[in-house]
Amino acid sequence: MKKWIGIVFLVAWMGNSLYAQEKRLSLEDFFVKGTFYTQRVAGLRSMNDGEHYTTLEDGGTRIVKNSYKTGLPVGDLLDLKKMKDCPIERIGDYTFSADEGSLLICTNVQPIYRRSFTADYYIYRFKNGSLKPLSEGGSQQLATFSPDGTRIAFVRDNNLFIHDLRFGSERQITDDGEFNRIINGAPDWVYEEEFAFNRAFEWAPDGSAVAYIKFDESEVREYRMNMFAGQAPRLEQNALYPSNYTYKYPKAGEKNSRVSVHVYDVEDRTTLKMDTGSEEDIYLPRIRWTRNPKKLAIIRLNRHQNKMEILMANVKTGTTSILYREENPYYIAEENLDNFVFLDNGTQFVLTSEKSGYMHLYLYDISGRELQPVTKGEFDIIDFYGYDPVRKVFYYSSYEESPLEKYVYSINTKGVKKKLTPVKGWNEAAFSKNYNYYVNVVSSRELPPVTTLYNAKSKAVRVLADNKAVKEKAEAYGVAQREFIRIPAADGQTMLNAWVMKPVNMEAGKAYPLVITQYSGPNSQQVKNNWSLGWLEYLAQEGFIVACVDPRGTAARGEAFRKCTYRQLGKIESDDMIAAAKWLAALPEVDAKRVGIWGWSFGGFMSSLCIMKGADVFSTAIAIAPVTNWRYYDSVYTERYMRTPEENEEGYDANSPMAYVRNLKGHLLLCHGTADDNVHVQNTYELAEMLVQANKQFDMAIYTNRNHSIYGGATTLQLYTRFVNYLKQHLNP
Repeated sequence: MKKWIGIVFLVAWMGNSLYAQEKRLSLEDFFVKGTFYTQRVAGLRSMNDGEHYTTLEDGGTRIVKNSYKTGLPVGDLLDLKKMKDCPIERIGDYTFSADEGSLLICTNVQPIYRRSFTADYYIYRFKNGSLKPLSEGGSQQLATFSPDGTRIAFVRDNNLFIHDLRFGSERQITDDGEFNRIINGAPDWVYEEEFAFNRAFEWAPDGSAVAYIKFDESEVREYRMNMFAGQAPRLEQNALYPSNYTYKYPKAGEKNSRVSVHVYDVEDRTTLKMDTGSEEDIYLPRIRWTRNPKKLAIIRLNRHQNKMEILMANVKTGTTSILYREENPYYIAEENLDNFVFLDNGTQFVLTSEKSGYMHLYLYDISGRELQPVTKGEFDIIDFYGYDPVRKVFYYSSYEESPLEKYVYSINTKGVKKKLTPVKGWNEAAFSKNYNYYVNVVSSRELPPVTTLYNAKSKAVRVLADNKAVKEKAEAYGVAQREFIRIPAADGQTMLNAWVMKPVNMEAGKAYPLVITQYSGPNSQQVKNNWSLGWLEYLAQEGFIVACVDPRGTAARGEAFRKCTYRQLGKIESDDMIAAAKWLAALPEVDAKRVGIWGWSFGGFMSSLCIMKGADVFSTAIAIAPVTNWRYYDSVYTERYMRTPEENEEGYDANSPMAYVRNLKGHLLLCHGTADDNVHVQNTYELAEMLVQANKQFDMAIYTNRNHSIYGGATTLQLYTRFVNYLKQHLNP
């Protein structure tokens, strides 16, 4: 009997081993099949009572009400499939009115740029079950309930409108909106991209007025992109003659939009311009109402973005005074803008600042007097989640325990702190309106995202999504694991965070090719303890050692580390990347003659710069949608870190890949989409021409009508197949 058990066990073991060996990753797993797709809780919204929350289920066809106390559904609020002659197939997004008597539903979303889109909005009334379009005049943008729930403001064709829910009437409150000239209530391209927002209007707290930013882009120079017929989608109208898409894009040192702030009084139907000073070459990246409907805060930045002022405007007179002022020897980080929040008590506000050398949260009174730093220490905070007036605590996340990990905390004004997220890794949180509950999403290199509901005592109520099936599947495929290490920077003193991933079945004594993946941009972070499973794991399976390095200038390590690249983007980062590649190449398992690097956008800038500047280190590079000279990139981002070309000519030109084209020895692949509205294909074309004139051989792939993300139809699969084939051809794993 024991003999037969042993034979059965042996056969079973052999079968499992053979089965495990057959499970190999393919690019189709990531870009076609979604084999390792992770489940999340979609459309999470806290309801007014703080005891219930809503989610989007069944592919966006149902809105379900759930109990925070149990984590279980208590019923459907809306089921499109049960509605007769329903005009909506899928809910893209939704918001409640203040009294939760109505829903504003967004569907048929059509992207414009990274954050902007048009959509069809519908109003659903719980009382009678009616579902009606917000407007019959065409698709809308940014539809938003007034705080009293009686009106909805939205943008269409660069103008602002107000829909009155009580009477079903529609009122246009601006009439000068015009494409490529005037925008009311929505940001222009560069504000949207670099100040990271898409709505430039705000309701007064009592719904009595709408404040909005007007963008006059009349003098901003235009950029034109050819649009061809293409495929997926096919633009039939361009079958023989391509069309031009023309939009306003201010490059470094060029004219920006002239911006102004206006307040529309809903009852009087009058509009008043706020006084933001006589200087026009400024930025107004945010407006925020106080709890007083007569007081509006306006953030003003100078062109260099190293001086920020918060203006307090009297909306009845338009006059302003300075509430807060801060100057920085480098620049004011864009991340600070959304952390400026007025508390519900009406007498205080909070904001984040790097004035201590680290990003921290500060408390002020309404006169602009600093009351105290809320957080302090040699670490950066990341998110400010809000303030609980009952418990008198602030909620935030930080890098306090490690630059590689993110945890969520509460802290009171006495400095008593509590860690709310117990699981090691990268944590996010969403709180109920009364702060009695929070939903935590955590992942790590070993753990796919786990979504857990906690109560105020940090006791787990229920796991809402665990992705155990994904973890088991990854184990069945035997995917490579990331090992966190530290590598000396080019200065020989600073240690850089990195990870390395080795092939699972490495042979002793064999040297393998190395591919470095990186982004490297200011305040970015690639090396962190979170879940990530994609084409890099496929490379490791195929016989590559893969490493990731965060050079100086990246996030999580304080202002001095983050801003040392000021006025010289590319110099220190590429020095560090070359030094890291040399250090890795000295490992016995790495073949120093087969070292590659790849990156996208800023990462493409870095990979193209490194293979030329580090021609004796890197033999192969892939640069996707790269910036090749910062003169070609937009004003807000570029000048934040470089100032203008006129002020910093050497910084722009000495650290461009173009300055090193004659150094190229290895294999370089350039890829770019012709309809990239962000990093224009001009960057790749101009670098390619310089390489041609230097008689340097390189490879290039141009993607018809594709934007910065280069996707659509089979594009993504074809693109990554090209990457893999290129690395296999030239690094020979």
